[in-house]
Amino acid sequence: MIPLSAFKGQTFVVVGLGKSGTGAVHALSAAGAKVLAWDDQPEARAALGSMALATPEAIDWATVDAVIWSPGIAHTLPRPHPIATAARAANVPLICDVDLLARAKPECTFVCITGTNGKSTTTSLIAHILAESGRPTAVGGNLGTPALEMDDLGRGGIYVLELSSYQLELVPSLKPDVAVHLNISPDHLDRHGNLAGYVQAKLHLFDHAAKDAVAVVVIDDPDSRAIAELVAERPDWRLLPVATEAVVERGVYARGGHIIDATHGTPEHILDLAEVPVLTGRHNAQNAAAAYAAVRAVGVSLADAVAGIRTFPGLAHRQERVAEFRNVLYINDSKATNADATEKALVAYDTLFWILGGQPKAGGIEPLKRYFPRVIKAYLIGDAANAFAATIGTDIAIEQCGTLDVATRLAGAEAEAFAVAHPGSRPVVMLSPACASWDQFKSFEHRGDVFRDLVAGRIRAAGGTP
Repeated sequence: MIPLSAFKGQTFVVVGLGKSGTGAVHALSAAGAKVLAWDDQPEARAALGSMALATPEAIDWATVDAVIWSPGIAHTLPRPHPIATAARAANVPLICDVDLLARAKPECTFVCITGTNGKSTTTSLIAHILAESGRPTAVGGNLGTPALEMDDLGRGGIYVLELSSYQLELVPSLKPDVAVHLNISPDHLDRHGNLAGYVQAKLHLFDHAAKDAVAVVVIDDPDSRAIAELVAERPDWRLLPVATEAVVERGVYARGGHIIDATHGTPEHILDLAEVPVLTGRHNAQNAAAAYAAVRAVGVSLADAVAGIRTFPGLAHRQERVAEFRNVLYINDSKATNADATEKALVAYDTLFWILGGQPKAGGIEPLKRYFPRVIKAYLIGDAANAFAATIGTDIAIEQCGTLDVATRLAGAEAEAFAVAHPGSRPVVMLSPACASWDQFKSFEHRGDVFRDLVAGRIRAAGGTP
């Protein structure tokens, strides 16, 4: 837990009692701060026990120093939460737990990663390289461990933080030493209003900078190139551009799966990613190039950076190789919660028996049509099943399965039959839903864990070892 002794005696309202909110309640209470907590869900409030509740209409805003806001709760137009409206009317700042971390640990280094897709892989890869190189490292934020439940690192420690657009709206004290921006594609538009609003939220990563700060910005898409141009004009940042396929001067690029470092002028070949099976595909070349640029910016040696990439174990739920049985490869890509994320998986594999569906997002799977020739059959689950069936039409065979257990059983059986009928083929059963998980699961992690268990059970039932 992060010590917050500097906040002793202050008063905070904590809104939203998920992982990050609960962590903030515990850390602030342990530091001697007065904490009033609120969640719109009665069961979450009941779990507080004796903790004081911040009954919205009874908050004395004159006594409150800040509101610790759960980023998943809307606080801006068109539907701001009433507590957010009241706090702003009283000039009380809304921040998130990451901001408290930044204020509590100014002696540490902060490496912060954002982007629509690839955040978790890049964050995990950076943290892995740093840890393998002997640097004291903690990783969390939007990924895994909430900010205030991370290890308390001393001077020289490095906090590696995945940050969502929601969190970036709530971190006025954050001054990254290295800020990594990966890409932009439409996402969370219901919250940010439109793509311009979403881009603006991502730009908050560069609002403030530590001394000698480095901005690692991937310039593969137009909106990200615009971000790079804006950051290049800010005197507190040194821009380090990264590209996939395109050559960049004084930057890092991944051409044909090879990482090339041209930061010092002369291009230097660093690594062939074909040697790293968990980083297959163009999207992972982007992730690896950005991670390499970031760790080099904090002083990791070339040898340690390459060694760390080579030993990266991969990320759970992101093109995770679950098993291979009877010439069928099973891939858990449950973290693909939108079409753009699923596109990365469809590009990486063919001969696919594709499980998709869940709680739909804006745009559906229309952008994925050009990849349908890679798919042998689609197995539809969840709330999006009918809409996805309409989009697919007669382009590929479909099966309405309803639930993940039915889809996994049918996809596995038909992929095995395909492998027998087509010797030398390597069919892939892949869960890549292009949807949120909340219609049938607690989270995308829960969905991926269930898929992993279903595959293991199927293999055991057939006499194999998962």
